[in-house]
Amino acid sequence: MRRELQRRRITPVISRKGAPNIKGLGKLRYVVEQTFALLHQFKRLAVRWERRLELHDAFVSLACALICWRRLKRQVA
Repeated sequence: MRRELQRRRITPVISRKGAPNIKGLGKLRYVVEQTFALLHQFKRLAVRWERRLELHDAFVSLACALICWRRLKRQVA
């Protein structure tokens, strides 16, 4: 994998927590961390208990819908 990246002259850059932003990578990291924090408010998603992937996907979709609904409700009020 690394050889393929080097062949294409692509430099892998991973932003570390607390490091200064390199080309805006810190912004993306914050959004992802915030999304995981919001989803982990739902205890059933923090630890995956369902054996079937469809059920877990359904709960993730439901959690995302609830998060969006709460944010929209807060903006209207």
